[in-house]
Amino acid sequence: MFENLTDKLERSFKILKGEGRITEINVAETLKEIRRALIDADVNYKVAKTFTDTVKQKALGQDVLKAVKPGQMMTKIVRDEMAQLMGGTATDIRLEGTPAVVLIAGLQGSGKTTFSGKLAAFIKSKKGRQVLLVAGDVYRPAAIDQLKVLGGQIGVEVYTEPGNTNPVQIAQNAIAYARQKAFNVVIVDTAGRLAVDEAMMQEITAIKAAVKPSETLFVVDAMTGQDAVNTAREFNQRLDFDGVVLTKLDGDTRGGAAISIRSVVDKPLKFISSGEKMDALQVFHPERMADRILGMGDVVSLVERAQEQFDEEEARKLKKKLVKDQFDFNDFIAQIQQIKKMGNLKDLASMLPGMGKMLKDVDIPDDAFKQTEAIISSMTPAEREHPEIINAKRRERIAKGSGTTIADVNRLMKQFEQTRKMMKAVAGGGLKMPKMGGMMRRR
Repeated sequence: MFENLTDKLERSFKILKGEGRITEINVAETLKEIRRALIDADVNYKVAKTFTDTVKQKALGQDVLKAVKPGQMMTKIVRDEMAQLMGGTATDIRLEGTPAVVLIAGLQGSGKTTFSGKLAAFIKSKKGRQVLLVAGDVYRPAAIDQLKVLGGQIGVEVYTEPGNTNPVQIAQNAIAYARQKAFNVVIVDTAGRLAVDEAMMQEITAIKAAVKPSETLFVVDAMTGQDAVNTAREFNQRLDFDGVVLTKLDGDTRGGAAISIRSVVDKPLKFISSGEKMDALQVFHPERMADRILGMGDVVSLVERAQEQFDEEEARKLKKKLVKDQFDFNDFIAQIQQIKKMGNLKDLASMLPGMGKMLKDVDIPDDAFKQTEAIISSMTPAEREHPEIINAKRRERIAKGSGTTIADVNRLMKQFEQTRKMMKAVAGGGLKMPKMGGMMRRR
């Protein structure tokens, strides 16, 4: 979502990296370009101006004009101030009480119901809690059905009361049920409207007063830009929520809401969400997001995702096979499955410093490994365990069985051999994942 902003900021910093003497005029020109880049990214004008004024004050105070590398000095100041603008550090969700109640609010279409499911999965897997989802949107039957489907996917019970049109009563009854059944977290999905209206505000306020949540989260669609920030401000004035959730960050959004919402609402941005998959939810880390905006990547988040999928016992077994040169297609496909569990491939690659810009015009589809998996699935168990027996005749049969060409099979065999050699070479110092070469294509 920040591709265009990142490009414009990089161009801004080049003013200070060019030839010639660095002056206050150069710094002013850079800041003017930065402010323009932020506004183009749909950042609130006042926020953008205050931000650049603060950066200017700090830049001149830290002798950027005398610095050996003024461009790098300015980049650091902008990075630090941007992280501060977005909240400084991550803010954890509060789960207090027996049970802890989390109230979800927002406009219709903002992604509340999907987020409720993602949050339930997050709390269940990351916090180890027993979660109950509550279908409190009594006006949209599809929302109740959707929540049931999501609950089934993640193994979380969904509380419903068919025929009851009182959301306050449903929420209260759900909490009583949770206490009875030993659930320690209750997530209440509420109704949205197409616009902020008095009836909606009164209803959500009444629910909050009745259930006394330890956390009230406002869900907003990032694609609505500054409208998202303005809606959050209106809700906060009436609801006094605890944090904001930005959804649909994988859409055609310029990212301005993520940068300015904390400053305008004075409430932390706690989660960011993209896609429909239940694991596509991230705790918002301002400093990491600032790094990504400035093209520095986000290696910390990448490592965290890898560690979540890391199995020490399996790694030890794999290392032994590598040393003995016994790495086979079963191991190869297992490594691919681990990569897929980590999330969207382009998103993962963009976490590496400098890769975001390189991948700007590269398409890495979610099914990038589909052909590879089809080819391996067409192999016999013996072929997967002993790749060396795959001769020309077998390759022809595998290609037909997988709906690919012999050239595709040959390409995979070559890639597999390269991966096996590379992994054997580093087996003594650590494991690496298979290369994804040949699976990306330019748009």
